[in-house]
Amino acid sequence: MEWQAVIKLVQQAGKILLNQAAARQVTVKGQANYVTQVDFAVQDYLKRELAALTPSLPLMSEEQDNSRLDFSKPLWILDPVDGTTNLIHGFPASAVSLGLLEQGRITLGVVYNPFRQELFTAKAGAGAFLNGSPIQARDTADLSHSLIAIGTSPYDRELIPRNFALFAKLFARCEDIRRTGSAALDLCDLACGRTDGYLERNLKPWDFAGASIVLREAGGVLTDFAGQPVDFTKNSDCLAAGPKVHPALLELIREESP
Repeated sequence: MEWQAVIKLVQQAGKILLNQAAARQVTVKGQANYVTQVDFAVQDYLKRELAALTPSLPLMSEEQDNSRLDFSKPLWILDPVDGTTNLIHGFPASAVSLGLLEQGRITLGVVYNPFRQELFTAKAGAGAFLNGSPIQARDTADLSHSLIAIGTSPYDRELIPRNFALFAKLFARCEDIRRTGSAALDLCDLACGRTDGYLERNLKPWDFAGASIVLREAGGVLTDFAGQPVDFTKNSDCLAAGPKVHPALLELIREESP
């Protein structure tokens, strides 16, 4: 596979996010859940170009019907715009995220934020990179010295009591918390040492697929809230951190009442 060609396609697709007029063409899918013409344009572009470059690989993507996909065979997982709400509001934290799923594992990943011109890439066994330079997750020893990113699961308002009870407990024990509104970028920020952990409930596979290998190759750990590997074929709670902080975050989650 021409990996560099795939990276260039994602970068090209990222330029579409800069189209402010298209970003303002919004369809409401649910509470705090939107799709713009940018989402469709990025998806259509990458679906066409990836089919030409890798014709044997089907595509799983947010804005299409994925019910007939065969997960026993390799396929691409795409989030055309991770951070659509940010895009609509002009908050510069949105990205195109693409991962290659093979035998239950992501083996290639690329996440591109055109607003900061930050390109995160990773290949299994070959390390993780930001704009071509190697990156490493920070392995902070203690939760009290950790900056933790959170996701509020905005589509699932019934989780508000559980989520914010957990955030309050987390805030009392860590150094501080952050919220960007993009799971892919939160995982990549963790991978390059800007934060020490990240957690969010009920993410969809395209939210974390591409960035998951960036984090893994940078030395970070990603599991579900039970400490098990995430499943890239369905929704998952995601807990990510450096190797030393991850157990402390997992213990904090386990303290929750059933």
